[in-house]
Parts: sequence; C-alpha cells; structure tokens
Amino acid sequence: MTSFIMKKIHQYKLLAGICVMSLFASCNFEEINTNPFEMSEGEGAMDGFEVGGLVTAMQRTVIPVGTQADDTDVINAYQIAYHLSGDCWSGFFGENNSSGWNSGNNNTTYFLIDNWVKETYTQSYTNVLDPWKKLKMAAEKNNTPEVFALAQILKISAWHKTLESFGPMPYSHAADASMNIPFDAEKDIYEAMFNDLTEAIAIMTEKSENGVNVMGTYDAVYAGNATKWVKYANSLMLRLAMRVRFADEQLAKKYAVQAVKHSVGVMTAKDDAAQMSQGAGMTFRNNIEWLAGNYNEARMGSSMFSYLMGYKDPRLSAYFLPVSDKCNYGVEAYDGNKYQAVPPGHTHGQNSDYESFSKPNIQSGTPTYWLRASEGYFLRSEAALVWGGEFGTADALYKQGIEMSFQENGVSASADDYMNTGLIPTAHQVGGWNYNYSAAAPCNTTVKFEGSNEEKLEKIMIQKWIALFPNGQEAWTEWRRTGYPKLNPIKTLRGQSQGATIEGGVRRMIYPTSFYQTKEGEDIYRAALELLKDRAGNPENIDMSSTRLWWDCK
Repeated sequence: MTSFIMKKIHQYKLLAGICVMSLFASCNFEEINTNPFEMSEGEGAMDGFEVGGLVTAMQRTVIPVGTQADDTDVINAYQIAYHLSGDCWSGFFGENNSSGWNSGNNNTTYFLIDNWVKETYTQSYTNVLDPWKKLKMAAEKNNTPEVFALAQILKISAWHKTLESFGPMPYSHAADASMNIPFDAEKDIYEAMFNDLTEAIAIMTEKSENGVNVMGTYDAVYAGNATKWVKYANSLMLRLAMRVRFADEQLAKKYAVQAVKHSVGVMTAKDDAAQMSQGAGMTFRNNIEWLAGNYNEARMGSSMFSYLMGYKDPRLSAYFLPVSDKCNYGVEAYDGNKYQAVPPGHTHGQNSDYESFSKPNIQSGTPTYWLRASEGYFLRSEAALVWGGEFGTADALYKQGIEMSFQENGVSASADDYMNTGLIPTAHQVGGWNYNYSAAAPCNTTVKFEGSNEEKLEKIMIQKWIALFPNGQEAWTEWRRTGYPKLNPIKTLRGQSQGATIEGGVRRMIYPTSFYQTKEGEDIYRAALELLKDRAGNPENIDMSSTRLWWDCK
C-alpha cells in the first residue's frame, strides 16, 4: 500500500516542480486546473449537449469517486485528501501502517504533510472550479438557469468542505478570469452560500412543479429528478445553517427555518439520499473498500469500537466485519462475533496483527453518500432542542434519526429497545508488547434521550456521528463544532510544531506552501491570514492547525 501512496506523492512533487498546482500559479491555468473527470469540449459536443460531461465531472468531485477505468488514481487522491485526515480524525478509522508515511510524521499523528493538504484543497476546490465556470457560461449562453442552479448546488456541496478544512477561501470572485483570486471571510462565504442555495432552490422548485427533468442523462445522483435535488439542497442548507449556530445564531435559525419550511422540504426517506454508485452510464467504485481490501488499511477506529461495542449497537455488523481467523486480540460482541480496532495515531509499522482487525463492511458497489435522511433528522432534532417547536420535538426527531439510520443500514432492531438499554461506551484496549493501547471509555452517556439540554445535545451528536459513518469529513467537522462525541486520544502526537494537541486535535488544515510561492500569491495569502487573525492563539503565528475557524467557537 505504501508504494501506491508514495508513488502518487512523488508524482505530485514532480508536477509541482514543473507547475505549482494552485490558484496562484504562474503557469497555464487551463492545464493545471483541469478536472480529470471532465469531458473535453469536443466530447461534450459529440453528445449533442456540451455541458453534460461537466455536470458528471462536478458530481464526481463532491466526494471523489472513480470507475474501473480510473485505475487507482481516484482512490489514492481520496486517501490522501480525506481518508488519512477527516476519516481518521473523526474516530471512524484506524490505519495499519502509520510509520510508512514520512516516518510517522503524517496526518494520522496530527502532523500535516504539505502535499496531502494540497491534495485536499485540489480535490475539494480546484477540481470543481473549472467545470463550474464552464457550466455558468454555458447556462447563460443557452438560457438554461436550471443547469446553473444544479451547478451551484454541486459547487457548494464540494466547496463547503474546503471552507471547513482551511477557513477563508476564494468565493465571491471565483468566476473572475484572473488566477490570483482574493479570499473571502468565512462568514461572508456562508452568507453567499445561503443566498446561492436560495436562488438555486427557487429555480429547481419551479422545474419540479412543472415536471422538468434536469440533465437526467448526465446526472449520476438523481437522474434529473428536480424534486430530489430540491430536497437535497434544502438538507444541505440545513446542514450549513446548523454549522454556524454557535457563531451567528440569528443567521443559523433564519436558514434552518427556510430549509425546513420550504414547500418541498428536506430529506425524510431512505431513497432521498444523495449518493454515487451507479448513474450517467457509469458504475463507481467505493474508495474505502479498495483501501481496506487491496491496501490492507482502513480498519475499525478506536472510538467506533468504544461506542458500537459499549452500546451493543445493532449497526456494528453492518459497519464492520469480525476479526480474521488469524487475530488473537478480538473482543466478543453481543452478536457472538469478535471485533477489534486499530489504535489511533500510532507509529508502528504495518503488521499482520493490525491487518487481522475489523475491516469496514463495505463492498466495491457500496454507495458513496453525500447526505442521508438520518442526518436531516438529527439536524432537526438539534434545531428543535435549541429553538423549539417550529422544527418539531427534539425527542421525536432524535428517535426518528435512529430509526432512519437503522433502515439505511438494513437493521431491523427496535429503536425503543436500543434507547432503553442503559448501556454506555466501553474502554478500548489492545494487547501486544510493541503495539499496546489503552483508552478509558470516552464518556458514560447512555442513548436514552434525557437530561439537560447539553446532555441531550451530546446524545444527538453521538447518534448523528454513528449515522454519518463512513463520511469522516462531515463527522470531523461536527466534532469540532460541538465537541461531541468525545473521542479516544491518539497514541502519538507529532504535530506540536503546527499547533496540534492530543486534547484539541486538528482544528483546521494549514494552507499549502504553494499558495505563497509567487508575489501575487503571497499577498493574497497574507490577506487570508488577516481574516483568521482574531481566532489564532498567537497573532504572529496564524496559519496553524490549532487556529479555530469562525464557526468553531462553542
């Protein structure tokens, strides 16, 4: 597996030596800001609709997915950009071979590797930029506002991850021809996203009411179903509204109400899910299945072990497989099978013991989910907890979230029985003289919806976190926003120089060094740091992994 990763890293280094892969580069914009998923203008024209391939290209970048024809390029990009960061920082996954990457100084131990964070920016922002600009121009040329509305929804689906990973980023001037685009403040970007979503939803709602199919041939998510897109966009608005509630409660409530009260509303059913599996004539591969099976990475995370095992959670076997026959360290679960998790942030080399620990129960054809109805119920439960009855009742929505998560994962267990067990998370221990790990139970929180509002918030977030699996990027963001769920600590900290602590984790990614390798780029970079300055622990050292983003203020 290491050879695959290092191969890609060497490729990125070579590319960077030729032409810096960033918005601030001085080389050809079209050459380096090309989405590999995008159809050429000629290919699009041959299909009779030049924008079709651009829609599919944008969808494939929201969470990077590839096909058999892409070999391992997309898988490797996903691993570097998201899996070895958010998927691990959220507590979902543990990695076998931490020492194989930069001698243990890597994202899993909170030391941010420059090429890896650059890949996160490339995957979440740069690969979206060019097809979005082309779709904007095509929609204006062809008088097809619904196409641009779809492009706006897809842009925000991808770019909010950039915003929540790095902080200030280019948004208001993204359509400019210049390569040197100024960064916007986080609050301004959220407000712009809400406005853009509002306009896009209005256009797609009108198309929905008139039964218009929007780019169905090229839509790999909903096959052009405008109503589904409205539900998704409203749910995305609700996600972003709750994201900012500790920073600007008035702004958060305004758009949370708008999303929930919309005539079409938010996701409420399993088949509302925004996912990538099959569509637009393609079958997509699940990245995590390849990472677990072919690279022998991506095993059960320590925190997932503590919560799923402690709660006797019926989603355990839906999420993870029992240990292999070679494993001597499995712990028996309620289902009679044995499970084990890889310690977080360890610096041991790959070994047969870790390989034998619990793999994710994910197959090549398992969908890659952007957002599901269960998340929507937990978002509404939190909103009802904070703002009251116009959102429903917090306890009923909480239960519905659990029930929906069970349904989404093919679990037939009773939510009432699950909620009334009185069980709490368990400790996680791994034996072995050279790779031992011991973490106490992360909390003593039960599933039953009772206690103070803060205690209820913790329960909502724990269940939301479990339901989000395996979307670690969103789980990492929600953990930073609320402080829940409490996670097991990493074993080894290597990111002290960048500001990271074991207790505080990684609060944001630092900007890639390529951002300030030209005079124009450095000026923009310095201006971006000024937007972060008031939240930096040290005003003279702002670009740190410990600097909290605008919404990370609870």
